Amino acid sequence: MAAHVANRKAQMEVSMLVRDPAVCRKYFPEHKLPENVTATSDAKTALLGADYCLHAVPVQFSTSFLEGIAEHVDPGLPFISLSKGLELNTLRMMSQIIPQALKNPRQPFIALSGPSFALELMNKLPTAMVVASKDKKLAHAVQQLLSCSHLRISTSRDVTGVEIAGALKNVLAIAAGIVEGMNLGNNSMAALVAQGCSEIRWLATKMGGKPATITGLSGTGDIMLTCFVNLSRNKRVGVRLGSGEELEDILSSMNQVAEGVSTAGAVIALAQKYNVKMPVLTAVARIMDSELTPKKAVLELMSLPQVIQTP
Repeated sequence: MAAHVANRKAQMEVSMLVRDPAVCRKYFPEHKLPENVTATSDAKTALLGADYCLHAVPVQFSTSFLEGIAEHVDPGLPFISLSKGLELNTLRMMSQIIPQALKNPRQPFIALSGPSFALELMNKLPTAMVVASKDKKLAHAVQQLLSCSHLRISTSRDVTGVEIAGALKNVLAIAAGIVEGMNLGNNSMAALVAQGCSEIRWLATKMGGKPATITGLSGTGDIMLTCFVNLSRNKRVGVRLGSGEELEDILSSMNQVAEGVSTAGAVIALAQKYNVKMPVLTAVARIMDSELTPKKAVLELMSLPQVIQTP
């Protein structure tokens, strides 16, 4: 996303705060960063005079990271969150984590979500995303910052819906991967993803989100991409689980974070807290906890009571 913003305007200065300045060559060896992007490991240098901060640190590490840079963050600096997930022990979303970690309840916040694999963005292939903020003017400003000929940006005020959809689609992608890894067929895949979409909608609306958000770009759009395309890290975890590999072995072999693994641990607590039945997503959580095998999970789901479809 840093490269995307830099490519928008050659005169724009973009600082990228990273642990290792060679990170882009590692993950995108065929792409060179624009000349106006500077990679640094110094937070003070990266944040000095910044107009916006794009936050892409994995959710489970965000609190400690933000607490470490808090002294360099201007209280009026808008944070555009690309991180998707729920903090495992607290069930917090990024809209809660960022202001609390920075000890500033008024820290401007925007959630950015939608179907957007980084490699395709780097290749300037067309897509569409959503920016969500309680501040309508801020959402519009970020829309203008990010939109271009190959990226359409819509605005929303439904921060909760956008964040919950973005978090739980990673858990659903693991379930989709398990179906593929077990060779259960296309019918099973479609049925599972449809059920998972309903579960995400049920929970999001109980938490104050809008149903229309879940059927839009940041919901169904992102879900379809993550569940049906093998570029998804979360889906690859599921495929390997469905093929019989152990979770510990899968995670130890990965060099990137699959957010759905940690977020799955929060699903059962959220389902209980909001009194929502979520059989598919809670089954993933139980598989992560070694309480269920993928085969037993399928048998349980297929043995659930038949339901009457309501309008």
